[in-house]
Amino acid sequence: MIRINDGLSIADDEIQLSAIRAQGAGGQNVNKVASAIHLRFDIAGSSLPEAVKQRMIRSQDQRITAEGVLVIKAQNHRTQEKNRNEAITRLQQAILAAAQVPKKRVPTRPGRAAREKRLDSKKKRADLKKLRSRSYE
Repeated sequence: MIRINDGLSIADDEIQLSAIRAQGAGGQNVNKVASAIHLRFDIAGSSLPEAVKQRMIRSQDQRITAEGVLVIKAQNHRTQEKNRNEAITRLQQAILAAAQVPKKRVPTRPGRAAREKRLDSKKKRADLKKLRSRSYE
């Protein structure tokens, strides 16, 4: 059981973890040891609340495939265990981000002082341009 927060948790069988060989520099260790972790989490088939699922799928996260599967690849550490923990931590962060309900925007209007300041600067600019015209010569 992976605990996200007080009210959210997902079962271990909802995520698929597989060990793969890491990319990049690292010499013999990288070439022979499968220490990177590939985590797959099916959002639609999970036990998360429907609102959280919808926010996760609608998010612009590049790690979510067209089928609605979140794919996380962790390969920063030398050991498989550290990479597994990092992948699970990233999954928790993604779910926590989707669990937060975005605040509804309250449209506001500029105040009286801001309107007056704007009109005053427009008037000063107009007066400056009027001084440049040929009508005063």
